[in-house]
Amino acid sequence: MPKVIKQTTTKLLKPIDADGNLFDLLDDRASRTPDAQIIRYRDADGSWKGFTGTEFRDKTVALAKGLMSKGLKRGDAIAILAGTSWRWTMLDFAALSIGLVVVPIYQTDSLKQIHDICDDSTVLYVFTGDDAQKQRVQSVKDSCQTLRDVFDFEDGIIEALQTLGACVDDAEFDARRKQVHGDTLATIVYTSGSTGKPKGVELTHSNFLFTVYSGYQYMPEFVFGKDQGLWLFLPLAHVFARYMQFICIAGTVQLGLGDNFHTILDDFAEFKPTLILAVPRVFEKVYNAASQRAGTGWKARMFNRATVTARDWSHAQQAGTKLPLGERIRYAFYRKAIYQKIIDVFGGRAERAISGGAAISADLTHFFNGIGMPLLEGYGMTETTAPCCVNPFHGYKIGTIGLPLNGITFGIAEPVNGNECGEVLIKSPSVCRGYHNNPEETSRQIEDGWLHTGDLGDIDDDGFISLKGRMKDIIITAGGKNVSPGELEAVVMKGEIVDQCLVIGDGKPFVSALITLDLDGVNDWLQTQGADPVKDLDEASKNPAVRAELERLVDDANSHVSRAESIRKFEVLPDVWNVDNEMLTPSLKARRNVITAHYRKLIDKVIYAPRKKQ
Repeated sequence: MPKVIKQTTTKLLKPIDADGNLFDLLDDRASRTPDAQIIRYRDADGSWKGFTGTEFRDKTVALAKGLMSKGLKRGDAIAILAGTSWRWTMLDFAALSIGLVVVPIYQTDSLKQIHDICDDSTVLYVFTGDDAQKQRVQSVKDSCQTLRDVFDFEDGIIEALQTLGACVDDAEFDARRKQVHGDTLATIVYTSGSTGKPKGVELTHSNFLFTVYSGYQYMPEFVFGKDQGLWLFLPLAHVFARYMQFICIAGTVQLGLGDNFHTILDDFAEFKPTLILAVPRVFEKVYNAASQRAGTGWKARMFNRATVTARDWSHAQQAGTKLPLGERIRYAFYRKAIYQKIIDVFGGRAERAISGGAAISADLTHFFNGIGMPLLEGYGMTETTAPCCVNPFHGYKIGTIGLPLNGITFGIAEPVNGNECGEVLIKSPSVCRGYHNNPEETSRQIEDGWLHTGDLGDIDDDGFISLKGRMKDIIITAGGKNVSPGELEAVVMKGEIVDQCLVIGDGKPFVSALITLDLDGVNDWLQTQGADPVKDLDEASKNPAVRAELERLVDDANSHVSRAESIRKFEVLPDVWNVDNEMLTPSLKARRNVITAHYRKLIDKVIYAPRKKQ
């Protein structure tokens, strides 16, 4: 049993009964807002379409009946390998309503990962988003033990199943629906594998329902606010996006669904969400785009002054003070002249944003807070059914991941192995029931009700939680200094010319970094400097101006840490890290072990070259 030295809980405002069927959320929404458009999406021809509560509920029931007509029984597993769309959401609700187990697969998963997931969770059918994905699954189908068939959304499988379901009467559907309770397995979600082989996390209906109902209590102004909207473009294979799908349907939020990153700014502008949900990279790119639009000369100088003023305002707000009168006047001018234009990029109605999935630079957080759109950091794991804490809409603390959601307890274990902070532990009804086919890992990770997160952190006197890095990522230099790489990496990656940054130095005499470049970002930046563009990453990595800008970014990162933790040396790599070459996980986290193994010769022979004897 872990020794807990600190803990904090956000009390429930009222008891939560999570013994139900996730389909109940949709059924209840259809009853409350039968004629309101609850789901909206951009069709293939670019036009906007949607479903009312009644339409979506009735089509979901028809689809569930179609699945029943295929002979699927309670506990049978189906997989979905597709981009975020209304079809994904409808199939999810339909399958869950009759007790099927839904297994999400990332579109970027390798053929081996697709095969292993299907076999491990005994998937009977896979539903894909297009023909290309269907062909990929077909190529491994014969070697999968239980996989019967592969269906493609583009072939009209949803509509075909709805027609097929006409032979199943309402009484038969209702009987199946009533067999599904809170302890029924809803999904097996495979972790991205940033620290090893992906594990299948078993989540029940009650895991999701508790987290949804807890969200009701924690952020009621969003869930049940008037005229609320969320544009959901993150992959539904990720448990956080899946949770947001459920809580939007459960409340009064209009849910926008799409996965085209090329049209994301147009989608924001037309859908006009009231809450932005994104990963740090999206906010970095918006900031960099705004900087690019400022150009050079007096406009650039004004933008730079405006960014400083925004951050100054944010620091003052967090400290409970005000800017001097002269700065307040400038701030009021910048709000109209500059800040509102940036908020308009997100559709103009967003009053706040939630950032998750990776560490975000404090400078970037203060900037967005200063312009009037607070970036609220949160935290969650697949094992906790996504969010288990987030900064509150009011009284948030920049630099923390906020307070626990209602009914969730965070603990800090006694520090070990020389770490300054202890491991973050979580106890909650939202914690998964275990790892599929892996009881040993389940007993290792969940002890006496406490989930071991693998993250290091602390809790302040107000109950706000801060993270200090992952236990497996902590770098211990040859001098014995413990270094958390996350903050350093986040600051460097704030730069528009940077694609990825990985801080290294475990067992080495000093800390260093591997950096890859964003070619488009490099050329945009070079243009603002009045320099010629480069043709490829190799040329970019050798460009003196690019090198100088990277040195500035590294110096900025180093200003946030002690000298012993600072980056002393870095290498610019003319490479791309992505999911295909297995440098990144499907959720775009760096695979530290894979990357360091790939560049082992460079690390040992160049960065940490042995000193020559005199």
